Amino acid sequence: MLNGRQRTEGQFKVMSEKKGVETKAGSAKGLGRRLFLKASACVAVLVAVPRWVWAFFVEELQVRTVEKETFRFDPATGQVEWKDKKAREPYRLVVDGLVERSAAFSYNDLKSFPHVTQVSDFHCVEGWSVKDIRWGGFRFEEIVKRVKVRPEAAYVIFHSLGTTSPVPGLDHYVECYPAKELLDPKREIVLALSMNGKALPHDHGAPLRLVSPYDLGYKGSKYVTRIEFAKERQPGWWTVANPVYGVDGPVPKDRLRRKG
Repeated sequence: MLNGRQRTEGQFKVMSEKKGVETKAGSAKGLGRRLFLKASACVAVLVAVPRWVWAFFVEELQVRTVEKETFRFDPATGQVEWKDKKAREPYRLVVDGLVERSAAFSYNDLKSFPHVTQVSDFHCVEGWSVKDIRWGGFRFEEIVKRVKVRPEAAYVIFHSLGTTSPVPGLDHYVECYPAKELLDPKREIVLALSMNGKALPHDHGAPLRLVSPYDLGYKGSKYVTRIEFAKERQPGWWTVANPVYGVDGPVPKDRLRRKG
C-alpha cells in the first residue's frame, strides 16, 4: 500500500521532462476531479507491479507543491510577500494548541536555535528518490524546550503558509505526527531552514520545512508557519484529498539505503 505539511511531495506524475520542471496546483477546478482521477490511475499502476520495478533515484529533488502561488519568502529580510494582497509581513512560526502559553518565533529566532546538519535521502510516493540531500536546521525538541506542552498533547499538527485548492475541511496544507515520533532521535526528523548549504528555496518549502527521511515525501510539510499540539490525530491534506495516502507514510524498507 502506498502511504502517507509539504507537503506534499507526492503528486502523481513521474517526471520524464527536464530537471526542475514544476507541477503547481492551479485553480480549484484544475486540481479537483482531474488530479484525483490521475492519482487513482497512477496508484493503481504502482500497486500492480513489484516495488523494484518503479523505485529509482533521480539527480535532483523535483517540485511537488499544492500551495497556490500567492506568496514568496525573502530570507534576507525574513518577510513573506503576499502577491495577491501586494503586502509584506514578518514571518512568524506560531506554536499553540495544548500548551500553557502560545509562542511565536521570527525567522531570526529560528536561525538562533542550536543548529544541526544532516545528509538524508528523500523518497517520493511516486517511486523516485534523491540521494544525499544536506539539510540544515534544528530538532523538534527545540520547540518543546520553549513552550510548556500539556500532558494530553499526543499529536502535533503542522500548518503551512498560503492556501490550496479546497478539500473537505481544509483550505491549506496540514500534516500530523505523533509527538513521540518527532522527538525520537532514530527518526532523524529535522525542521529545515537550509538545503545543500543554501537558504531553503521557495520551491522546496522556505522558510521552514519538516524533513522526515524515513517517511514518504508527502508527510513532510513545506512552508511551515504554525505548529499545533493536539490531543487527537488529524488526517493530513493528502489523506483527506485521497485516502490512498495513509495517515502514516513509511518508506518501504526495500527503498531505504539506510535503515531508520
